Amino acid sequence: MPGEVKGQIQTVGRRKRSVARVQLRPGRGEWSVNGRALNDYFPRSTHRIRIEEPLKATGLEGSFDVTIRVRGGGLTGQSDAVRMGLSRALVKHDEEMRPLLRERGMLTRDARQVERKKPGRPKARKRFQFSKR
Repeated sequence: MPGEVKGQIQTVGRRKRSVARVQLRPGRGEWSVNGRALNDYFPRSTHRIRIEEPLKATGLEGSFDVTIRVRGGGLTGQSDAVRMGLSRALVKHDEEMRPLLRERGMLTRDARQVERKKPGRPKARKRFQFSKR
């Protein structure tokens, strides 16, 4: 692939409206999310746990430097997009990790999107209170 550095893997993960571009390169386990540290960008521990789950499942934590650029959505959608992008990068690194990550649901794209609001209703499906008289 043009412009690809030797040993570096680039993948994309998506969830809701979030898109995460993940770069994986051999290193000491340093994280960068939009130029910030992982703990600064994702202050909730639940988000960080979900993000680091693919590396822990494969036993590769601390062996890669991870650079992430993420846009759109909220923090939960972004963390799940990063998780998927990281899982895809690990499969690119070693194809034998695919069954392990697949059975834990880390390679499956969650296609659920927010349903649009309909006219004449307060939300997508909610209706205004019915008055008989």
